[in-house]
Amino acid sequence: MDDEELARRFEQTRPRLRAIATRMLGSSADADDAVQETWLRLARTDPAGIDNFDAWCTTVVSRISLDLLRAPRSTREHSWNVEPWRDEPVDPAPDLADMVDRSDRVNVALLVVLDTLSPTERIAFVLHDVFGQPFDEVAAALDRSPDAARQLASRARRRLREASVPARADRRRGRTLVDAWLAAAQEGDLTTLLGLLHEDATLHADYGTSAQTLHGAEQIGAQAVLAARLAAHSTPVLIDGRPGVAAMFGERLVSLMSFEVEDGRIAALHVLADPARLSTIALP
Repeated sequence: MDDEELARRFEQTRPRLRAIATRMLGSSADADDAVQETWLRLARTDPAGIDNFDAWCTTVVSRISLDLLRAPRSTREHSWNVEPWRDEPVDPAPDLADMVDRSDRVNVALLVVLDTLSPTERIAFVLHDVFGQPFDEVAAALDRSPDAARQLASRARRRLREASVPARADRRRGRTLVDAWLAAAQEGDLTTLLGLLHEDATLHADYGTSAQTLHGAEQIGAQAVLAARLAAHSTPVLIDGRPGVAAMFGERLVSLMSFEVEDGRIAALHVLADPARLSTIALP
């Protein structure tokens, strides 16, 4: 297989590899990085030593994804996947694999639940239950025995089903918190805002040409009071499966803010107000 044929084969399998990586990582940006690194490794590999091209690519992108999942979250880029905040599903026992497999992006309703899995459980579940990879190939990706891979997938299924209902309850509480935040910000109610925040909460804002970090409830609450007009033009959304708001002036997206919630209060806020990055984000 010459270089041109190798590149052609990889481009044919790229959409599938990106889908696998996106479902594993929950981030389109991280998925693109994983697929690109897979190509770079393929370019450095002798094709004559590859018996099964698709299985080789799947194994490599899975191992790269596993390394990213094991990395500290702070080193992974925020993907800013935005979805409308619909009512929670009524079915207490959804088909988890079907939920993951509905779209090219990880279904946001399952993102928080997937985060309850260990990296190896997540890889085993996505490869086997979503993409139907045989356990021999799952085992190769994880550098485990087929029996160990089977046990990881089984444990992942059990943990996902146990976590799905509490996760939906957490999302409902998160919606209540977001609604209260927007109402208090619009009314300039600093007392309520402070009650919604952890005392040591942080806010990080990316404006493109500059950045801002605030520490502590007092600083964050005071800035929220000054942003009453922005709050009035904001609507609750899900950002990477977590509580958030999108601020719109007319048809123009001017900012996104995602919430990290701990023990019923806001522990961190992440704001994206970089016009260049906002222009690339697809809104529902």
